[in-house]
Amino acid sequence: MNFEHLLSEHKSRACIISVEKYADGSYGNIRIAAANKAHCDDMVNTFHRPFIPDSPYAQYLPEDKNFEDFMYRSACLGEQLHTYLNVERMGIWVNMFLLPLESDKENVGYCLYSYDVKPFADSEQQASLAADTASAVIENCIKLRGADKDNIREVFGEIIEDLRNMCGAEQCCIILTEPEKQTCVNFCESISPESELRSIDNYLTGSFYNIVSTLDATIGGSSCAIIKDENDRKWVASINPEWHLSLVRAGVNSLVLFPLKHNSNTLGYLFAFNFRTEDAVRIKETLELSTFFIASEIANYQLMQKLEILSSTDMLTGCKNRNAMNSTVNSILSGKTEITVPYAVVFADLNGLKRVNDEKGHSSGDRILRIASAIISQVFFDCEVYRAGGDEFMLIATEISEDAIRARLQQLRMKADSFADVHFAVGYSFAEKNSDILTAMRIADERMYIDKKAYYAEYPERKYR
Repeated sequence: MNFEHLLSEHKSRACIISVEKYADGSYGNIRIAAANKAHCDDMVNTFHRPFIPDSPYAQYLPEDKNFEDFMYRSACLGEQLHTYLNVERMGIWVNMFLLPLESDKENVGYCLYSYDVKPFADSEQQASLAADTASAVIENCIKLRGADKDNIREVFGEIIEDLRNMCGAEQCCIILTEPEKQTCVNFCESISPESELRSIDNYLTGSFYNIVSTLDATIGGSSCAIIKDENDRKWVASINPEWHLSLVRAGVNSLVLFPLKHNSNTLGYLFAFNFRTEDAVRIKETLELSTFFIASEIANYQLMQKLEILSSTDMLTGCKNRNAMNSTVNSILSGKTEITVPYAVVFADLNGLKRVNDEKGHSSGDRILRIASAIISQVFFDCEVYRAGGDEFMLIATEISEDAIRARLQQLRMKADSFADVHFAVGYSFAEKNSDILTAMRIADERMYIDKKAYYAEYPERKYR
């Protein structure tokens, strides 16, 4: 076939793709049969090699299973296709069009591949979707933008169910990875009531993280991985047999997998299991843009969690800080949080810390504070411990008897005796019925200072002068 005239009409980069097709619906060799000048120049500038007609496409373009599927659909199935995607490994965004062409060979299909390349995302191209696709993506964006930190997980639950229905999938979920802990978290999930697939929670132990950590390599720089049929399953089995085996055992016949990336970091993955394979192109288009926004919102959610931890945690001891204590007390005073009776408020203060700081240095004082915090947290393992300030700690113990409080305070002193320079002054207030939390705190604080005075009366040499 003579493609030169057809290609000469295109100013943008363009080439003719040939796809070898088999009777079973699979494909073989994919080649670039011919190319216009713009494409040839691009090959020289990008890959530093001249274009040779009828060469395997992977010599000039990144090898990609999703791209191969697009070429097969256009050249062999006669579909007109358009997509806009990020080729992350090359640092480019590609706006591509594939138009099917007539073929004079029974076992070979042809398509025209025209494309434009930019080093950054074009928002207009990202928005140029089919009406139903754009509507679904916009609806999810509105939901995400309207969510606050208290209901964000609930909103993501709604979105993942919407995406599952859009994909016609049995199961859809978002898994977040925690590389430091070598674990994964089921962020949200939706399973069809008719499905026999199990919740992803059943797979999060053991070697699951090891399998998940191989997915980026399996995707191989593409935007996603799509498994539609037996040929795709064989491909997965050939490059990632462990993952393939886990999918077979779970009853997964088809899937769409998108990495959730933000600033080049993989936050996790979106999965759609046993989806409507005949609608793969539209599903890919919808999820491609949806995951762009989902990843951004998850990154923001994780940042807010970290900031909340930083704003409420004492970095030296790991206890909650005074801000968190005040927030808890205010929540109780406003009625937002109700204390279960009986309860006790406990204050514990370190005796002689200033003397340690002055005589042995602040690093020694910091070590004493960390030990004290660890002892209190161990004894009051079922309570939130706050560093009220300096060397003073506070906690609220609920549904506990006064005898149990006394026993724990005795245990606290015994554990402290195992460490040099760790000496507690403690005071508590016990309430068997609802009472004013501020009054309970004042009484506990006053009793703590009475205990401190008694300690220095017994050990006057330890008091700082």
